[in-house]
Amino acid sequence: MNQPVNNDPEAPEPQPIYDEDGRLRPDWLDALRAAIEAGDAEALREQAAPLHESEMGDVIEALSADDRVRLVTLLGDAFDYLALTEVDDSVRIDLMESLPNSEIARGVADLDSDDAVYILEDLEAEDRDEILAQMPVFERISLKRSLDFPEDSAGRRMQTEFIAIPPFWTVGQTIDYLRTNDDLPDEFYQIYVVDPGFKLLGVLPLDRILRVQRATRIEDLMNTQLREIEATLDQEEAARIFERYDEIEVAVVDEGRRLVGILTVDDIVDVINEEANEDIHRLGGVGDEDISRSVPGVVRSRATWLAVNLGTATLASLVIGLFDDTISQMVALAVLMPIVASMGGVAGTQTMTVTVRAISQRELDRNNAWRLIRRELLVGLTNGAIFAVLLGLITGFRFADAGLGIVIAAAMVVNMVVAGGSGILIPLTLEKLKLDPAVASSTFVMTLTDVVGFFAFLTLAGWWFGLF
Repeated sequence: MNQPVNNDPEAPEPQPIYDEDGRLRPDWLDALRAAIEAGDAEALREQAAPLHESEMGDVIEALSADDRVRLVTLLGDAFDYLALTEVDDSVRIDLMESLPNSEIARGVADLDSDDAVYILEDLEAEDRDEILAQMPVFERISLKRSLDFPEDSAGRRMQTEFIAIPPFWTVGQTIDYLRTNDDLPDEFYQIYVVDPGFKLLGVLPLDRILRVQRATRIEDLMNTQLREIEATLDQEEAARIFERYDEIEVAVVDEGRRLVGILTVDDIVDVINEEANEDIHRLGGVGDEDISRSVPGVVRSRATWLAVNLGTATLASLVIGLFDDTISQMVALAVLMPIVASMGGVAGTQTMTVTVRAISQRELDRNNAWRLIRRELLVGLTNGAIFAVLLGLITGFRFADAGLGIVIAAAMVVNMVVAGGSGILIPLTLEKLKLDPAVASSTFVMTLTDVVGFFAFLTLAGWWFGLF
């Protein structure tokens, strides 16, 4: 577990901020809040300044909105704006809207370009332009170029700090350049070889440079079989390239194959986490909601799909309404029909979850779709038969009516098969229509299994017992 790092041997050992369960210690937070309330900048710097950016992110999220602003203001130059990449989007945006743009410009100027873009991209265009205008020229141009790329593209996630050299240099010249140049990235793993127009020619891992003689020419040493990512490529597709080929760092090029930046694995880890969270939120119909969002924001985020669900629930109720007379003649039907619908809904959701995930990972396509459809139909039939027997026996004994047990068992089999089929066919259909399966699948699957479950059970009951 990470704890604050103390680089000063004469300074007192900092107190751990997490308890044994990995949560922020209440007494530590209380002391921090007291220092904020008292406006004690010196105490705050002693307590909070040594924190790692991820730890500071946890602290920021634990504070109230007002205390967050006071913390950043009191820390001043000691506050590392990299911590803002570790907090929820809503927290970051609210905090930055409360800070002077001049202060944000100062803090962001010290960050790597990819982190600076991540912080600035969600701001209003007017505020963003004002912040950029107050930054040094080189940083301003670099950040503006990245921000001009589409949202969620590789160009937005790339780092523009990299090392590029010409192919006619020798290894000795390259090593001397690395030793004498003060304007190098803090960390780098590869050196990129470009022509005078900055078109990418090859890449050179650092370990290869250290293993050859100084007189060796770079063009004889560089690797020309390299992977590259277009700046306009979606970040999720870029993440798949890293995953498929186990890359650590990949060059980013523009439409003319000119080198404009690099993507590193730490950026891709963030992308994977972000995309996974997005898929989970969409499956639940909550958009980009997080635990820090305000009540009005949460209401807006959830209201749309609640309204859609209201409409689909109304459809299911209309199906039940078709069987008013049947239900009135046999009250047990009203008791049992939610079981059939619920089992189908759960089974459909299970299949849908696997399908949506497979689609998002590009594991499901026309080559294996029919095989998976057949599998899910067979799974639905098998599970339906198993639980039909179980539920049929329970129902028969509970209501002392074997016929009722047979009816609910048959309805269970029908709905479980439909659930298995709809759980895969609905996401595939939405994807074919260029709609996001993660967003709408759950509503349609639940509606279909409810409607089919009610209709099958009540129809079979009416026919079996002659209630029509």
